[in-house]
Amino acid sequence: MKKVFLLFSVCLLSISASRGLYAQQGQKLTVSEILGERKEIYFDDDKSGDFPRGFQSGLTGKGEPASWTVRKIERAPSADNVVVQTKPDETDYHFPLLILEGASYKNASVFVKFRAEGGKIDQAGGLVFRYKDNNNYYVLRANALENNVRLYVVANGNRTQIGGKNTKVTQKEWHLLKVIYTGNKIQCFYENTKVFEVTDTTFDNGGVGLWTKSDSSTYFDDLVIQEIK
Repeated sequence: MKKVFLLFSVCLLSISASRGLYAQQGQKLTVSEILGERKEIYFDDDKSGDFPRGFQSGLTGKGEPASWTVRKIERAPSADNVVVQTKPDETDYHFPLLILEGASYKNASVFVKFRAEGGKIDQAGGLVFRYKDNNNYYVLRANALENNVRLYVVANGNRTQIGGKNTKVTQKEWHLLKVIYTGNKIQCFYENTKVFEVTDTTFDNGGVGLWTKSDSSTYFDDLVIQEIK
């Protein structure tokens, strides 16, 4: 018992000492200073029918401008609101974006829940990260018509696949997409299982957001971003 207590005391002293290296005398470190910034967005404080606060709409490719709307539905992951792109466009190279304003991350863990509701051309939902502008970013996306998860880099408006995995993506059910990116390493998860990992150096920081394609009708909820320091 004494050995356990001694080990515990040493660990506490080590943590205190390491924190002292980074904090000025008499100043306490905040959680964000230790772990990095964390944002949790559930859309439940927005009014149904409104554009989600704190975001900006964008578009990669051709076709009509995107139209994102908060919608109240039954059995949302976090009751009651979700966000959905409500202007379907059957143009093939048409990628509506919903980008979080005023946020940029070099390294982070990001996840979102999505549900493919419909679409003749596509039924896709994705996570945008290291966003520079509407033509430069990464996107991890899942597709319920193709039954796969893929990672793309979009550079100067041109989309190139850099990773992928065939897996079942069921319609009208909630799924989880997650990406962890640190340096040039990008780890991609579907349903909390890592499906592939790639290295790429095209972009090293940028914003975070949501993505769909063509006429996809896709619900999104529970967007969570944890910065990694």
